[in-house]
Amino acid sequence: MLNILAVGPHPDDVELGMGGSVLKFTETGHKVTIVDLTDGEPTPHGDPETRKKESVKSSRILGIEERITLDFPNRYLQDEIEARQELAEVIRKIQPDILFAPYWIDAHPDHVAASKICDAARFYGKLSKTEMQGRPFYVKKIYYYIASHLKLNLKPSFIMDISKVMEMKVETIKSYESQFGPSPEGHQLFEWVLNSNRYWGNLIGTEFAEPFISKEEVGIKDIEALL
Repeated sequence: MLNILAVGPHPDDVELGMGGSVLKFTETGHKVTIVDLTDGEPTPHGDPETRKKESVKSSRILGIEERITLDFPNRYLQDEIEARQELAEVIRKIQPDILFAPYWIDAHPDHVAASKICDAARFYGKLSKTEMQGRPFYVKKIYYYIASHLKLNLKPSFIMDISKVMEMKVETIKSYESQFGPSPEGHQLFEWVLNSNRYWGNLIGTEFAEPFISKEEVGIKDIEALL
């Protein structure tokens, strides 16, 4: 079983970008930990306590046992040494096989910064002769999910079929009522997720899917991975 770490700039980003994949991972016994670099506040209709309750509710649906929120500022997240080191310490503690990070091109500066922080923390994780806690560890693979504010024409490295868990993904998004309202149907971002996942699914002959990008080549161990 794999040990997986998914990082988001705010609570709900992992759900929006790869919630279906997380559900598939946990349903098949893989361990998934989510790190939110900020608590996502302030927002027009939220507050820290509400966002915490919402992320806990979503995490239960996702089937994850641990979700970590770091104390960096929403709207002003920066790719700085402190953020790199804090995330690197999480990596050294958890020692994941795979790291999932936000795609590096986005209109939201927090998303861009989060992607850069993940890249740097992956490298920092292996450093010796440092004051960072934990023993050196380098994550073998890093993949990037799409939770973008831009309408991008991307060429994914691979696409994950999430058709069987799409309804549960929708429930994780609905957990964030402070962001999407009591009935998120009709919300611009919610509709984008549905349409986007339907588009990616259509490309691989399924109903819904999530795309992932890798800066490195993606290898497979057997032919079944191509189905």
